[in-house]
Amino acid sequence: MRAIVGFILLIQGVAGFVGLTFFDSKWGLLHRVAEVPNWGYLAIGLVGAGLVMWGESAKKKS
Repeated sequence: MRAIVGFILLIQGVAGFVGLTFFDSKWGLLHRVAEVPNWGYLAIGLVGAGLVMWGESAKKKS
């Protein structure tokens, strides 16, 4: 479950960061819920990547 939530956060974070940085438009769904600055999207993407790695490493131990 952590990996699924992490994957969604990773996609939203990367899409928002790329959209604001390179295309000056908002991508993803997070901008509909909250006003997130450019660095915030990057932080959300990093948290998502961490959750994906945590979820995948827990699978291998089982």
